[in-house]
Amino acid sequence: DVSMDTWSYFHTCLVSIWLHRFYIYSAVAFGISLWIVIQFTTTRTKRKAEKSRGNPSSPKGTADKLGNGCVPPQALEVHVAGVKIFYGSQTGTAKRFAKALAEAVTSLNLPVEVINMGDYDPEDGLVEETSSRNICVFLVATYTDGQPPESAAWFCKWLEEAANDFRVGKSFLQGLRYAVFGLGNSAYVDHYNTVGRRMDRWLWMLSASRIMTRAEGDCNVAQSKHGSIEADFEAWKGKFLTRLQALCKGEKKPCSGKCKKGKCKSSGKQSKESSDHEDRPSEHENTEAEELFETSSEEEAGGTDSVIDVEDLGNIMGHMKKAKVLLIQGEWNGAAGAGRKEEAERREMITPALREALTKQGYKLIGSHSGVKLCRWTKSMLRGRGGCYKHTFYGIESHRCMEATPSLACANKCVFCWRHHTNPVGTEWRWKMDQPEVILQEAIEKHQNMIRQFKGVSGVQAARLEEALAVKHCALSLVGEPIMYPHINRFVRLLHQHGISTFLVTNAQFPEEIRRLEPVTQLYVSVDASTKESLRRIDRPLFKDFWQRFLDSLKALAEKQQRTVYRLTLVKAWNVDELKAYAELISIGKPDFIEVKGVTYCGESSASSLTMANVPWHGEVVSFVQELARLLPEYGIACEHEHSNCLLLAHCKFQVDGEWRTWIDYGRFQELVREHELSGGSRTFTAAEYTARTPPWALFGAKERGFDPLDVRFQRKNKARDISGC
Repeated sequence: DVSMDTWSYFHTCLVSIWLHRFYIYSAVAFGISLWIVIQFTTTRTKRKAEKSRGNPSSPKGTADKLGNGCVPPQALEVHVAGVKIFYGSQTGTAKRFAKALAEAVTSLNLPVEVINMGDYDPEDGLVEETSSRNICVFLVATYTDGQPPESAAWFCKWLEEAANDFRVGKSFLQGLRYAVFGLGNSAYVDHYNTVGRRMDRWLWMLSASRIMTRAEGDCNVAQSKHGSIEADFEAWKGKFLTRLQALCKGEKKPCSGKCKKGKCKSSGKQSKESSDHEDRPSEHENTEAEELFETSSEEEAGGTDSVIDVEDLGNIMGHMKKAKVLLIQGEWNGAAGAGRKEEAERREMITPALREALTKQGYKLIGSHSGVKLCRWTKSMLRGRGGCYKHTFYGIESHRCMEATPSLACANKCVFCWRHHTNPVGTEWRWKMDQPEVILQEAIEKHQNMIRQFKGVSGVQAARLEEALAVKHCALSLVGEPIMYPHINRFVRLLHQHGISTFLVTNAQFPEEIRRLEPVTQLYVSVDASTKESLRRIDRPLFKDFWQRFLDSLKALAEKQQRTVYRLTLVKAWNVDELKAYAELISIGKPDFIEVKGVTYCGESSASSLTMANVPWHGEVVSFVQELARLLPEYGIACEHEHSNCLLLAHCKFQVDGEWRTWIDYGRFQELVREHELSGGSRTFTAAEYTARTPPWALFGAKERGFDPLDVRFQRKNKARDISGC
């Protein structure tokens, strides 16, 4: 039967297949394996071909490259689409650096955009950068109390909240590639580059990828790694551009820096490994170049809210090892050797950039840390147009006064500083030091040269021009903190030996230096506020214990036997409502005189929020002084200089037989100070021994309002004016 034959045939086939199943399985397995091998080989060949097109070592690849090593537009993949530079600046330095970096990036034929953080919405904008293939660079400064500049305040606030908000995913900025350069001043120990460090941490917490280690520029010349913040930036900029070129070529991680004979050990396996982690927070490379900008473990771990990234541990340990080696070397070489090395390594206070800025402002710089400048009142009195308030209050001859300083550095950054914070800051002397003899000689020479330039100028009185060449007074109040200069006593003695009276101003942050200071004609202490918080806000001091130093300085002033002065600068809406607190401070220092002056507006400055609205009218200053006098029964209002918006309160001991004696007998002072020096300090003298009668025109309430009737008052026809002066 046909049906039976068919069934028998199929049955035989099935039995045969079953009996030979092993061979069938082997054939199928062999076929699958062969297919896999063919696919793998084909894919690998394609990848090699693509790599060859992007490899600079191949002739064709080299031809396809641009001069900067970046992939041309016609390539299949663009590794870097452009660079966006964000800046947050208070004084304009970060903005200037941003523009300089933009110019450098443009030279690499890359699109670049400079963005003010104050004009940018991070909530919408930063998310777009996660897929834009752009490199984001953040240049941000640290301002008062570790706060960001006003323009960057919202940007930083949003970033902080996003990083710490559980509702925002931790991969919110995954894919964003960034670099941070912070601007700060290490003299502010507690807040050095705080904003840059926090911004770097917040971006990392949101899974953004660092393309290189955070860098920090230091305004403190003595501590800056490269001598100035400008040099720090230039060193980082060169490193950033090198890294940017590597990214343009498609390299994921920076070279280890240990390559030999031009062959990079990182190009093979390392590149493959890094490609798997491109979108993760990037690892720091422990290279010599990176270590130039790496923060120490103490800085990174010092704050209560600090977080140390795992990739930072290697660098931290490296710094600890270096510190240990230096400690051992220091013990081995001895303290004397270490001292010589430290002195040899000290830098000059005036950097080239600072020298250029101060020179443009009219300063005549002396050596590495001193300066002299012609006061506008010197020019005024040469023309017979009146003298400064010191002429009215104390009888100095303004045209014979030299305004100078042996130290351009200061321990404060006062909001009303008319030097716009171009001078360096510091809490101790860490710079190279010039000898006082050299400083004084050059100061007098430069001052005389500036005076000689007025010869033949219209209105200049010949007799006064001749007198002005012989310096009689020195106002040590030009800029900075003169008392910081370690040889200040020698410098003061030299001035006295030349017959020059001394008016020294200090910002009340160096109490021990005040105690050690030898007699000067008149010693000033700036009392810019009467409470701890207002002093912090107005003076922005560097010292952490600034308030205690302030009080100790007032106590040290009370110990002085020569003339002492409180200088109060009234800033409307800042410190004019603290009368009782001022009275308490006066009881501590017991000054002979109290100068109360309305703040001078020096024009718009990004370093300060001061405006014309903060300048009190003369009538308001008079009212303040009258109210203060009611709280001080031992003082009376002695003098007024309306043109300077200034009044003088004097202790009643200077009112003899109903007449004020606020003026100074300069000849008698020189005799007394000479006797003091010859006696080795045993012959002391007091302020009462060199007083002189105050003329009627200088008294408060006189019709002249403090203007010397021998001169002719000049009224300016335009608004432009010279705001320099002591």
